[in-house]
Order: sequence, then C-alpha cells, then structure tokens
Amino acid sequence: MAGLYIHIPFCKQACHYCNFHFSTSLKLKEKLLQAIHEELDQRHHYLDSKALQSIYLGGGTPSLLSMREITHLFEVISQYFDWSEECEITLESNPDDLSPEKVRDLFNSPINRLSIGIQSFNDGELQYMNRSHDASTAHECLKSVKNIGFENVTVDLIYGSEKSSPEIWMNNLQQLLVYDIDHFSAYALTVEPRTALASQIEKGGASAPLEEVVIESFRYTQQFAIDHDFFHYEIANFAREGHLAVHNTNYWRRQPYLGVGPSAHSFNGSCRGWNIANNMQYISLVNSGSHYHTVEKLSIPDYYNEYVMTSLRTAWGCDLEEITSISSECTTYFLKEVEDLLVRGLVERSQNVYKLTSDGKLFADQVASQLFMVE
Repeated sequence: MAGLYIHIPFCKQACHYCNFHFSTSLKLKEKLLQAIHEELDQRHHYLDSKALQSIYLGGGTPSLLSMREITHLFEVISQYFDWSEECEITLESNPDDLSPEKVRDLFNSPINRLSIGIQSFNDGELQYMNRSHDASTAHECLKSVKNIGFENVTVDLIYGSEKSSPEIWMNNLQQLLVYDIDHFSAYALTVEPRTALASQIEKGGASAPLEEVVIESFRYTQQFAIDHDFFHYEIANFAREGHLAVHNTNYWRRQPYLGVGPSAHSFNGSCRGWNIANNMQYISLVNSGSHYHTVEKLSIPDYYNEYVMTSLRTAWGCDLEEITSISSECTTYFLKEVEDLLVRGLVERSQNVYKLTSDGKLFADQVASQLFMVE
C-alpha cells in the first residue's frame, strides 16, 4: 500500500512565517491543474501498487479549489489508482474557505479528513502571522465541520510567537476539547530564511521566538495530551485512539509515496525525488514532456541518516535491527554516537529500540544531527 501527495501551490495571502512553495496569484491555477493531471498520467507507474492507503491534498491552500476542480481531480486520480472506503483522503484547508455550503459539498465528496490551519484562536496572534482569517471565523468553521458530520478532523496550532502567552496557548488547546477534536498538530514558530518574519526580525520590527516560552508551551502541551488521552506519536503530532494520521505516519515510517505538483517530493524505498519548485516552469516542462523531476539514489549513509531523522521523531523510535539491515558499519557508528545521548538523558533505550526522552524531544534536530553519518 502506498500514498499519493498532490501539491496545490496557491494561497490567498502569504503567512509571515511560511517558506513552503506557493503563489498568491491564481492566474495559472487552471493550467497548473491540467499539468497535475498530465503528471499523474506520466508518473503513476512510480508506485508498484495501484492501491492507495492515503491521498493527501496539501499546499499551499487546496481548499481554494472549487468543488468542480476537486471532483475532476479525483476523477483523474481514479483513472490510475484504486482505493477503498478505508483510504484516508485529506484536504488541507483554511477556515475562511470552509463555509457551511463548502463543508457540506466536501462531506459528499471523496474527502474524508480535513486538516484545518487554525494556528490560533487569538486575533492578535493571527494578525501577527498574517493569517487570512480571524478567531471568529475559526470558531464558525469548526462548528460547521462538526455539525455537518466530519468526524476525522485535525487542527494545526502554532506556539511561541511574541504575541502569545501561557494563557493564550492554554486557551488554544482548550478549544480542541470544546470541538471534540481527536487529532492536532502543535508547531513551534520557527524563523525560516527568506520569509517576511525573518525580514521583520532582521529589521527590528519583530522579535524572535523566546526559547523559554517555546519550552514552556511544549511542556504544557505534553501534559495536556496526557490529561486528555492524546497519544504523542510524533514531535508535533497528537492523536486519540484510532485517529493517527495515516499519510504522515507512513511518511515517518518510510512507506512509499508519489508526490505530484510543483515542489512535491516522492519516495519509493531506495530513491528520493522532487519536482521543480516553479509553477510556470513546471507547467511548461510537464506539457512538453521535458525533465521536471530530479531523482537521487540514496547512499547507505543517506538511507541511515533519513531513517534516524524520521524514526527518532516518532513514538516508535529507532530500531537497532533496522539500522543493522542497512549495514553493520551503520550499527557500529550509531552505538558509538548514541552513548553520549544516553548519558545526557536525551535518548532512552528499551531493548533494541532507542527513543527521545521528554527532554530529548525539545532538541530532536540536534540529537539526530549528532547521530548522522558524513560520507
């Protein structure tokens, strides 16, 4: 079983923190969707199986698509792939796109899971992030989603902005209980290069996230999850029983997936690939049958590093048997480097499985980088 990811690179406006590939101009939307249809025709053989376990429409803001465009996209997908009723089909969406009418139409479409970018229920934070909705719209959206009958809903939240406070973050999490949300993602605000936020901080118009605020918010989130029966199964992801994200879990556990659309990545077990991150060039190259997809054969160190990076982020941890299956040299290297992390209390061991401790989760990237092999 495999996954299909489709990147829809359009947004109403640019969030100040975002460095994903997107455009706020919709002029090329129709041509780009046609190119996505063409890429599906060209590359569907990338996956060994026609049976999909997950379909994920990400971006960008896929909820900008009309129902006609969404319906046609699934008609095209169905020409090349099969899926059952159990297949998880996710649409990333913004609250201001989810009117009651749109939610009702989505409920009657193949979409069975909504990933809603709330980010905060506080207007000051939303304005700081340059989100296209306000807190009232977020509340109305979740009311509609629940009233119309969507059961599989996840909410994105961001902590650590200079406009936040412990009280605001606690309230954001409490809203998940109000709307009976069974899955949520909580991301620490990061300052990515070439974003509006990075520019504002450089010019003194904004402050970088405070480490102590980020740590306090993360600690509170961990306890909130324990208190309300959420499984902390990945650094930023929390789910109640039966609501783990299939698509993302398979990504972290290195299952094959095909990525379609500009900037989309793919993985088939031995190779990783990515599409050109330019809408106009993507359209032109796909339509002309030219080269728009770069493929990289993973070396043994690459494969090892990717396994360490993704597995350590999860509750299932890093299995020594899996490392040994890559190479004995990797096992020797890992055991040597992980010893210091065990002593420092950042990693813990249970038989042959190594996991981040509660403290280690605060420094996941640094822990992984210490374990990386250099060719």
